[in-house]
Amino acid sequence: MRDVKDLNKKSDQEAKRLKIYLAAAYGVTFLMGLLMWYGSSRHYDLSTFPNAQMYYPAAGVMLGVLFTQKGDALVPKVFFIFLSCVTVILAAAAVLSVIQPYAMVFYMGMPVSLWTLMQQVLIIGASIACWILLLLTKKEKRRSYGLCWNKSAASWFCIVLFVGVYLFRTVLVVLWSGQISAFGMIAKNPNTWLMLAALPVNFFFGFTAFFGEEYGWRYYLQPLMQKRFGMRGGVLLLGVVWGIWHLPVDLFYYTQDSQLLMVLSQQITCITLGIFFAYAYMKTENIWVPVILHYLTNNLVPIVSGVYTASVFENQSLTWGELLMSFIVNGLIFGMFLFAKPFRRKEEFS
Repeated sequence: MRDVKDLNKKSDQEAKRLKIYLAAAYGVTFLMGLLMWYGSSRHYDLSTFPNAQMYYPAAGVMLGVLFTQKGDALVPKVFFIFLSCVTVILAAAAVLSVIQPYAMVFYMGMPVSLWTLMQQVLIIGASIACWILLLLTKKEKRRSYGLCWNKSAASWFCIVLFVGVYLFRTVLVVLWSGQISAFGMIAKNPNTWLMLAALPVNFFFGFTAFFGEEYGWRYYLQPLMQKRFGMRGGVLLLGVVWGIWHLPVDLFYYTQDSQLLMVLSQQITCITLGIFFAYAYMKTENIWVPVILHYLTNNLVPIVSGVYTASVFENQSLTWGELLMSFIVNGLIFGMFLFAKPFRRKEEFS
């Protein structure tokens, strides 16, 4: 009888955790989407919204643990509470950027949004603080909640493999689109190599944003989806719901004239990249690997595009031809990892 009660209690806790996760990851995201719609209609700067949104999935996981595992001595409470508070402040800055859209300060002689600057300072400060908190957290606590660096050799293999695959994909896209000369100019630009060299250092000052997504998607939701829909089906469906989560930024930030194409493009990106991220996470059981891969994915785009700033993500215009190219190239390159050994395991991933 005690075993049955314990199972029922555990089931209730898991259901409550899932509800909290969905409320934070999706509920907050789509409520903020209404503010993005309002701000977009008035041509406000919305760059604070995607910055904050990246933290919601992890906040959902951490709040779920804090509310349902109160008696668990292995919960890294300080780390979870701190990063949850950071998420609230980032979200508040996004809301204030619509309420007071013209609040500006001068930074290095240039006017910048007060809220954007505040977010950037907070993200850097929070990342430094989180490294310190992780180092101070006992190893058994970090291990219990998936915060340890595991399987170093396999982890570095996946990171190097991803960089190679990413570069191969970039070359294919350049050849397909006939932009060889433009890509050659980018390769000759010193800024390209300076920014590439800065990537490892910058990761330590901004990792919390990418941890914010991957702790929610790969650490928490992926095992749940795979348990219910299978090793491959769970990952493919996770890619779909990950793409749906991007809807507000797809519609009101990434583009102003190609919304349908952007939504479809996002689905292709999330499903195909999600396959490789899932492969890497299952192979290593190391959440820091998909965190690093996500960081590289986002930060290589400004470099290989030759724009060198995050503005490359805003107000994009897409064509059906580009969408087809993305579907074929990403589908073939990343899709083949569905047949890798981690996906062939019969036991459930947990």
